[in-house]
Order: sequence, then structure tokens, then C-alpha cells
Amino acid sequence: MKQFLVISSSAPYGTAHAREATDLALATALFDQKVALLFQGDGVFQLQANQNPAAIEQKNLSAMQQALPLYDVEDLFYCTDSLQERGVDPDTLALSAKPLSRNEIASLIRQQDHIFHV
Repeated sequence: MKQFLVISSSAPYGTAHAREATDLALATALFDQKVALLFQGDGVFQLQANQNPAAIEQKNLSAMQQALPLYDVEDLFYCTDSLQERGVDPDTLALSAKPLSRNEIASLIRQQDHIFHV
């Protein structure tokens, strides 16, 4: 079984990148591959609870992300530096993701067979 890492570094709304990263993780998992998802940069905003994108007429991304465990995408990570730089409180995250330092992220990347940066 190959190991895939999807790195999501885009804000949840404004572009389709965040949705595409989640779609990619789900689609890859459908083929019984081991998939991890890393949120870094503005991608950490995807983890925030109580998102309400109705004002900008977009669907709530967090509803789609709740399906990740159903597809066995359980290795969710976030960059601690990105979270801190953006003033996001780790206690308010909607998804259960593990914090990683930049050194730990480098180690995670080295362990992967395929990496997608969306």
C-alpha cells in the first residue's frame, strides 16, 4: 500500500483549492490507499469550528471534512507555526488533527510515497 500526503495550504473559501484537497484525499482513500492530510499556511483556517460561508454563497467545507474518517482518512495534521501565526486557538478546532512542528512536517514528508500540494 502506498502512502499519500495531501498538503492543504489554502483558506477554506475564496478558491476551490481547499475543497479540491479534501476531494483528493477522499478519492485516494477510495482506492484503499493510506492517506494523510496536512493543513498548513492559510489551510489551518479550514480547521476552525462554526464556519458560516452562507454569506458568500458557498457550501460549508467542514461538512465534507466530517466524512474523512468514514473513508479511513484519520491521519490529520496541522502546522503549529501556521496556527500560531494566524492567531487560531488549537482548542477551537473542529477536526481532531495532530500538531506538528516544521521539523516534524519535514519528517512526515520524507515518509510519503506521493505528495500533493493543493
